[in-house]
Amino acid sequence: MRLFEGTPFDRPPVCDVCGKLEAECECLPENLTSTVPPQKQTARLSIEKRKRGKRVTLIRGLSADETDLEHLLKQLKDRCGAGGRIDDGVLEIQGSQLEAVRRLLSEIGYRLKG
Repeated sequence: MRLFEGTPFDRPPVCDVCGKLEAECECLPENLTSTVPPQKQTARLSIEKRKRGKRVTLIRGLSADETDLEHLLKQLKDRCGAGGRIDDGVLEIQGSQLEAVRRLLSEIGYRLKG
């Protein structure tokens, strides 16, 4: 007797849209249908001073619906060695990290302003 025999996990996964096996499915994933390549997006960079003299590097102008902001934020945080977050579609990196952010975004292919 197999571990998952007779349970929903025993059956191969099928597509919710067309009903075929996932290996045979020709439907486009929802997350890939509306992505815009980095070359067609312009990122606006700025540094903002917060309370107690703290500085934050801001990246604006990227569409939250058409860009994987979470993945981009992780790349930026790893490159800068700093914390960060997404607030209303604006990426925030702790500290004055303008040059490191500019280098990474240009390597990826984004157009830059600021």
